[in-house]
Amino acid sequence: MIELRDVACRLGDFQLNNVSLSILAGEYAVLMGPTGRGKTTLLEIICGLRPVARGQVLVGGTDVTGWAPADRQLGYVPQDLALFPNMNVRDHLQFALRLRRHPQAIVEERTVELGELLGLTHLLKRSVHGLSGGEAQRVALGRAIAFRPAVLLLDEPLSALDPDTRQGMHELLRRLKQTTGMTTLHVTHNIEEAAALADRTFRLRDGNITEERK
Repeated sequence: MIELRDVACRLGDFQLNNVSLSILAGEYAVLMGPTGRGKTTLLEIICGLRPVARGQVLVGGTDVTGWAPADRQLGYVPQDLALFPNMNVRDHLQFALRLRRHPQAIVEERTVELGELLGLTHLLKRSVHGLSGGEAQRVALGRAIAFRPAVLLLDEPLSALDPDTRQGMHELLRRLKQTTGMTTLHVTHNIEEAAALADRTFRLRDGNITEERK
């Protein structure tokens, strides 16, 4: 479902060289590695937010290397969440659906569904200002999956959460995998997080990816 073939990217003195990765449909893959070694860059390459010097990015067997980010139809939660300060929770859950011009009835139905799934129903009218870390994370996740993407990319989604909230998010992410079947690539440096969630674990080291064997 997600495949990188000999991808190379240079950012100043930093570079990724001949990176290859293959994640099967429906898998929950975790990519680990130290901070500042290219994990976020790799997600941005898959999303189309970062160009490659060479190589190919395939999603669902289709070469999307030259496609615009919106055309790749991927759900993405960046590390900083990038919530819109002028929108309330409901607006965030509806954003991708309205962008794709879904009928109003479908938008409202999906909003209710997401509110129940993510425990956000009581917050729909709330501004994103003042939300707890876990609440903000669930809003960003809801915005990413609202249009039912086949692929979800998560960049350090739980790093700022306290242990109890993090455990709750583990349970939520496992439930999403079971109910949606989305192919997920989750970036983290947390070993416990990887153990709790991953079907397969990969490590980015010295610009190359290797699979961690259980």
